[in-house]
Amino acid sequence: MKGALSRISEIYERRLEEARGKGDFVGYLCCYVPVEVITACGAYPLRILGDMRKPPYKADAHLETIMCPYVRNFFSLFLSGEYDFLKGVIIPHTCDNIQRIYDIWRDFKKPDFIHFLDVPHMVHNGSSLFFSKQIELLFKKLSEITGKRGELSEAVKLHNRIRGLLRELYGLRKRENPPIAGVEVMKVLIAGALIPPEEYEELLRELISEIKDREAYENRGPRIMIYGAQMDDIFFIKLVEEGGGMVVMDDLCTGTRSFWWDAEDGFLGMARSYLSNIPCPRTYREGKADVRFRYLSDMGKEFRVDGVILYITRFCDTHELDVPDIRDYMKREGFSVLPLEVDYSIGEMERLRTRVQAFIETL
Repeated sequence: MKGALSRISEIYERRLEEARGKGDFVGYLCCYVPVEVITACGAYPLRILGDMRKPPYKADAHLETIMCPYVRNFFSLFLSGEYDFLKGVIIPHTCDNIQRIYDIWRDFKKPDFIHFLDVPHMVHNGSSLFFSKQIELLFKKLSEITGKRGELSEAVKLHNRIRGLLRELYGLRKRENPPIAGVEVMKVLIAGALIPPEEYEELLRELISEIKDREAYENRGPRIMIYGAQMDDIFFIKLVEEGGGMVVMDDLCTGTRSFWWDAEDGFLGMARSYLSNIPCPRTYREGKADVRFRYLSDMGKEFRVDGVILYITRFCDTHELDVPDIRDYMKREGFSVLPLEVDYSIGEMERLRTRVQAFIETL
């Protein structure tokens, strides 16, 4: 019988092939899309991933090459038909690149269901009320497509259980010698993006039981936290760990931003939860650096981090604008910081290897 880690590795390698034929999947971009709504409407949420091993040639015929390389990459996969099995697509108003892709996608692919989710860029009572109406509209339209309308509260409970299990898994990384590598954790996160949530919950329970008492993996180098946006592969984390680092924490939109909190029940509660708890730079929050980035310092201290790598995708304006402030703030807090601007390709990884290794050696 396969262990949980073996099954997770298999899902990671198979990627989209794992989801085909398992039921109705609705694709979504960004962690601001309330996955509970998709589940309550009888479908499975599938986080849209790119593939660093495949250049975005098809997308480059339609998109500027100075556009976000991740967006170009996953859109190229859509143009190639790799996401044709989806029941529908939800595209939120997060950054300008994601917003613009909605119209292009709708015109070129003409999916049966494509929904634009308007996400406010500020956090206050009016924002939550507005967003709650947007979530309610999504629920109504998606349930018309699927023909199903389940209890939203049950979907909230399911996804909160998954969030709790992921936090428990991350808690094991606080140990002096964590029983799970950063590469393995990234595979866990990607697996969760590709399978039904009920299956993911069961797999997480098996995984935690499997690893909580196992011996620490061999790497015992400096403890690293990675900050950035989309990371949907193991390549960079593998590079860090091969260079002697030990990735123990992250602030990624495919990582803790999606589960370091629980969603409240109801449309308004859900809106408030998503807007208030996801620390993405696309959302404006009042306060200077010591207020806006305190959560990063708290995470770093809780997980006894030695160094922070700012993994910033090229042309991601929202993250790049925050880099100088985050770098200076984290240095004042006593952390070593390495800012990196990266492209979305495997070839980029080798270019970064020397810089990452030199940074780890200084720690």
